[in-house]
Parts: sequence; structure tokens; C-alpha cells
Amino acid sequence: MPEEQFRALVVREHDGVYRRAVETRPLDSLPPGDTLVRVGYSSLNYKDMLSATGHPGITRAYPHTPGIDAAGVVVDSASDDLRVGDEVIVTGYDLGMNTSGGFAEYIRVSAEWLVPLPEGLTLASAMSCGTAGFTACLSLLGIEDAGVRPEDGPVLVTGATGGVGSLAVMLLADAGYDVTAATGRPDNAGKLLRLGAREVIARDDVLRPSGRPLVKGVWAAVVDTVGGEYLDSAIRATLANGVVTCCGMVASPRLNTSVLPFILRGVRLLGIDSAERSRDERLRAWGRLATVDAGERLEEITTECGLDGLDEHIERMRLGEGVGRVRVAVDSR
Repeated sequence: MPEEQFRALVVREHDGVYRRAVETRPLDSLPPGDTLVRVGYSSLNYKDMLSATGHPGITRAYPHTPGIDAAGVVVDSASDDLRVGDEVIVTGYDLGMNTSGGFAEYIRVSAEWLVPLPEGLTLASAMSCGTAGFTACLSLLGIEDAGVRPEDGPVLVTGATGGVGSLAVMLLADAGYDVTAATGRPDNAGKLLRLGAREVIARDDVLRPSGRPLVKGVWAAVVDTVGGEYLDSAIRATLANGVVTCCGMVASPRLNTSVLPFILRGVRLLGIDSAERSRDERLRAWGRLATVDAGERLEEITTECGLDGLDEHIERMRLGEGVGRVRVAVDSR
């Protein structure tokens, strides 16, 4: 039987100031749902940082517990598809945004949000991937489904030391692609090469400041995680019939570009949304992640903390100092 109380990171607002602290909460404070999950691990994502710092576009009402990812064990369910003891993953939907999220020892959600933990992953390794790995895998699948093959040319990953970027480097390299990793953190070049990048370049080497709507084609595909002028430059330097996936806006949410790459080279721009994917898409992506022999490479880019150490990592992400993945060991007992 579940405990009557549980620990959670709670964000509270007072006079426009947002403060975070680990609190003990009653189980009946959780929202309605047909399935109760004891959370083993969660992970820290950009949306979590925004929710934890009071971004109104992410979370509307406080107090609130962020955490858009969770992996754990079913302890109670009214669904015929789940049994007590099943290991499950949930990412996206409304978890951690306006529904109490994974930075807590328990979540209560709809069974439709949950997917079974695939063979080949543990609860911990699943949350080393989390939404970042799921997004990176969706980007890889989008590139493959569009018909871009490893022999077609190199693939660029921007923001390569971030969560999505570092996992995209690993997944693309494991799929046989020739990966160029662009980063603003040259001291992490060694990690990116160990993840499988063939080449590591400076972030600003991506930029093509000529102002021309087309420049020499270099990339067969691009996984862009930063947006803004970097995305524009990547599009202009993509080869004919290439694919550019877009999933981030750290540099800017605005895209100022030309239609010429699309109508003269047939470049395709794919938006990658990880929150509202179908169950079949989720099963496919998590199944693919489970086939990757990540091992030590995944652990090298993962930092683990408990609920009590999470605030420090949220602040580092807010300041733009985060690197790789932060896995949260929620159930540390």
C-alpha cells in the first residue's frame, strides 16, 4: 500500500517571487487519475526549469510540482492494461506543467499517458534519456523516415552539449551517420567525440552571415536544438532534399529565413513536438532507445541528484550552465 504522505519539490509564489523547497505532501493532494505510480527517477528538462521559475506559458497556477518525466512502478490502477508492480515511463502530455509532476515520490495520471518500460532499459537509464532522449530519437526517426541515409552526407547537431543535442549525437552516430557537433563549450569536445561525433566545431562556425538566402550545401540533415539565427544558417547550408529538425529555442524563438532553400533545394523542416505524440509513436521511439548500447557513454553525460539537490541544478540551467543530463533519484530510500 502507498504511504499517506510523500516528498515533493514544491514551487510557491508570493508577490511575484517564486521559491522552491522539498515538502511533505498528503497523497490526496495529487490530481485525479486512474493510476498511481511510485516514482523511482525523473529528469531535469528546460520546461522544468521554466515551470520552477514561474514562466506563465508553462505553468498557470502555484503551488506546483514540476517534472515532465517520470519512471516508476504502478502501485494502484483502475486500468485493465496495467497491473500493480508494472514498471512504466511517462513523458510529456501535461505532466509537470499544470499536472503535479515527476519531482515527487508519487504521481497520479491517466493510464493512457503511461508506456511500459521496454526491455533493455532500467528506470534509471530511461530517465537518463527522458524527454531529451525521446526528442532526439524522434529527430532521428524523422530523418530516417524522410529517406536521408548515412551515405548522403554529414549531419549537423547544434547545441550538442545540451540534453537533446548530446543524445542526438549518440543516436545518430550509432545509426551510422557522420555527425558534426556544434557547441559553445569547447571543453566538452572530448565527451562529444566519445559519444560518436566525427568532428566538433564551435557554435558560431554554424553561422553564415553573408545574408545570401542560399550558401554552399554542407549538411544532409540537421538536428537543431537552439533556433534563431543558427537554425536559419543551418537551413541555408543544407543539401538538396535534406532534412532539418527543429526542437528548441534557446537562442531565439524567431526564425528569419527565406523560402529559397525549400523551393530550390527541396529542404524539409520538421518540427519535433515530444509532448503530444501518439502511443504508437511513443512505443516506437522508446523501443528504439532500448536497442542502443549506450552503457558508459550515457552515464558519462548524466549527473544524478536527489530531490534535495535539485534546486542547484535548476539554477544552473537557468543561468545557461547546464551540460548533458540531470537524472533525479526521487526514491532514494
